[in-house]
Amino acid sequence: MNKSYPLLQTVHSPADLRLLQRDQLSDLATELRAYMLQSVSNTGGHLSSNLGTVELTIALHYVFNTPHDRLVWDVGHQTYPHKILTGRRDRMASLRQLGGLSGFPQRTESPFDAFGTAHSSTSISAALGMAVASRLKGEDRCAIAVIGDGAMTAGMAFEAMNNAGVSECNLLVVLNDNDMSISPPVGALNRYLARLMSGQFYATAKNASRHVLRGAPPLLELARRFEESAKGMVKPITLFEKFGFNYVGPIDGHDIATLVSVLENIKHLKGPQFLHVVTKKGQGYHLAEADPVAYHGPGKFDPAVGLPVFNAAEQPTFTQVFGDWLCDMAAADDRLIGITPAMREGSGMVAFEQRFPLRYFDVGIAEQHAVTFAAGMACEGFKPVVAIYSTFLQRAYDQLIHDVAIQNLPVVFALDRAGLVGPDGATHAGVYDIAYLRCIPNLSVACPADENECRQLLSTAFAQNHPVAVRYPRATGTGVPVADGLNCLPYGKGELRRSGSRVAILVFGTLLYPALQAAESLNATVVNMRWAKPLDTALLLQVASDHTALVTLEEGAVIGGAGSAVQEALNAAGVLRPVLQLGLPDTFIEHGDRTRLLAMLGLDAAGIASAIAQRFASVLSVCAN
Repeated sequence: MNKSYPLLQTVHSPADLRLLQRDQLSDLATELRAYMLQSVSNTGGHLSSNLGTVELTIALHYVFNTPHDRLVWDVGHQTYPHKILTGRRDRMASLRQLGGLSGFPQRTESPFDAFGTAHSSTSISAALGMAVASRLKGEDRCAIAVIGDGAMTAGMAFEAMNNAGVSECNLLVVLNDNDMSISPPVGALNRYLARLMSGQFYATAKNASRHVLRGAPPLLELARRFEESAKGMVKPITLFEKFGFNYVGPIDGHDIATLVSVLENIKHLKGPQFLHVVTKKGQGYHLAEADPVAYHGPGKFDPAVGLPVFNAAEQPTFTQVFGDWLCDMAAADDRLIGITPAMREGSGMVAFEQRFPLRYFDVGIAEQHAVTFAAGMACEGFKPVVAIYSTFLQRAYDQLIHDVAIQNLPVVFALDRAGLVGPDGATHAGVYDIAYLRCIPNLSVACPADENECRQLLSTAFAQNHPVAVRYPRATGTGVPVADGLNCLPYGKGELRRSGSRVAILVFGTLLYPALQAAESLNATVVNMRWAKPLDTALLLQVASDHTALVTLEEGAVIGGAGSAVQEALNAAGVLRPVLQLGLPDTFIEHGDRTRLLAMLGLDAAGIASAIAQRFASVLSVCAN
């Protein structure tokens, strides 16, 4: 390691960290922040959130006996300091790369990762489960959940707090209040926290943290002074105490001496505790402080220069295509409502919010609410478009069925990040949507093959009077020109893209183009099916009648996916044809470059051709003769 990190290079585990003197911790924080900035700039990854948790991470590992004490990080995109301090410093160069460190906590990666996280608002539930388990086993250990203010907008966090408040377990919830999730947080809770932070309560607490807490008096005396000087000034009593927690804070999350003192006091308390810590995203790097959204998850960059400037002439991503379509359709139809569960930037809705602020709704990290909120608006004659990652729609499955599909409401689901997502790995991959959506009555599923088709199928979906999902990947397009206008494609219809003989490849989505390449060497027919539901049964049966063998191809789970739909349709029609189903296997796919992962799974042109040649060797040999 570079000699400019003299303290950090001595820390190989939290046990080493606890050997340091308290007055060394501030210097360690400076080194850790600098090392992390340099590391992430070389690999890409989450940055703003990690810069904001440096002191908090050091203090937690310094005070608590991890991993014996269980430390659970919500979402987990703020755990790079945690990884560095828990023996993974020398592997940071492999972050989010194939075979390297995960960008999130992962139990198989380290005993210090007490719980695997990547989706929001699960930490309190998991830590409470650990606390109850410790009590049942008679073990003396602490359970700590670190959750952000954005994650507190999700109902699951409050469900867990409601349970924890009556559990009589030793649980510490640390609210990392940085006034920022990914998109700026919204809602009544955020306004409540903002009032708390800006009022006399915060000023008094801040003064107490400087002049009282630094000396670490007994916590009962601290509580007495705190209540006399602060709580009497705030009515009503804090929301968190209503849940049965002992509330402490807010305190400066970058004042490491105060953090350590307060955590040491809280450590010895019994029952559920709630510590309110105020941090700043991007802390210590001026560019990230000024624009924490841009630096939330950057690619590689030069820290001295900052992020590269976006070139509008570059090939657009599917997300950008969706964002442009959303604005154009909103201009053409004032019934369109745009809804996102806290993913404005990731879903490409920034321009829509700017142009149509009255029709833009960010409901916070609350996917269940987002879907039912859309259903309510659809009941009143609007046509909501819910922009949501495929993996996050899983969290609202009951609402999708009960509130939208049963009532057959015209809600469009724009499913970004369908298929593999590369560096974010299994937790963020959208590989199950075809399987879990196509079994729902009234709901249709469109699978565009390229960026132009994505725009057209979004228009088709919007024109329907029932729920439709359009799935597209986290990727740039293929370079196909995107036509202006809001033209629709025929609903539920596919197209023949290449005529061949004997073998026909039925493609659902963006794997169409490698399939076309593979078909050249096989002289195979290629069909762009476009819709996983409704299936173009007429086209399918026509192709089946003209070919000896069929291949289905999708960037989704094979089990229950579009290939299964083809098999079901053939069986229902009494048509017997051998079918090779190509897609994602029954395993969780690790993080890594998406193109490389697809090749490893045999879903590039060479892999597709090889799989078909191996399975249908006799058919192809007859064709060749």
